Amino acid sequence: MAETTLPRDTARTARPLPRRWQADLSAVAVIAHRDLVKLLRDRVRLVSELAFPLVLVLLLGPALQSGFGAPGGLDLTSFVFTGVLAQTLWQSSVMGLVSLLADREEDFSQEIFVSPVSRYAIVAGKIIGEGLVALPTGLGIVVVGILIGVPWSPLVLLALIPVSVVVAIYGGAFGLLVLSNLSSQRQANQIFPFVLLPQFFLAGVFNPIHNLPLPLAILSALSPMRYAV
Repeated sequence: MAETTLPRDTARTARPLPRRWQADLSAVAVIAHRDLVKLLRDRVRLVSELAFPLVLVLLLGPALQSGFGAPGGLDLTSFVFTGVLAQTLWQSSVMGLVSLLADREEDFSQEIFVSPVSRYAIVAGKIIGEGLVALPTGLGIVVVGILIGVPWSPLVLLALIPVSVVVAIYGGAFGLLVLSNLSSQRQANQIFPFVLLPQFFLAGVFNPIHNLPLPLAILSALSPMRYAV
């Protein structure tokens, strides 16, 4: 009898593990889908997130090219375009995580965390969801880049897909790290500009960062946006 019950007991203890994984994966998909649907319904956010990078690409790139790029034989339009694309994907994911604080203030997070799924699954779903939200903005910037003559090859466009996904998820992870030390959405709106704005110049979005003075080189190496760009 002992020999026959041992396999049954082993099977009973091993059986819930795949179910738990299925529940966690389902939670990740549901949370990510919720964030994507919220974006598609929020047309104001879609327009605002796309307007600022397009202004930089259409105005700043050609202005720098005519003033500094053409005399120096450099293609600053493509340089600025690449930096703005990476910065937009990364920053959109970072700022999207602020909605996690809004959910907590509205007690929505409380309803999620009492559900029978892993907290890691909830966090992963939020990061992946905000990463997916950033991708449509990046697609719009790529289309504009093609229209203004940024040199793209089919291989580069293909390679840009996994790179964009990684950059967006990386931004979401950084946003979650910052938000873990904040308690309200108001604090996040006050802190994030001071966290993000210096990185525009330390990450190489608009300017080369190869020969910076030592203090700025150290700050640039510590800038998370730099590795996205």
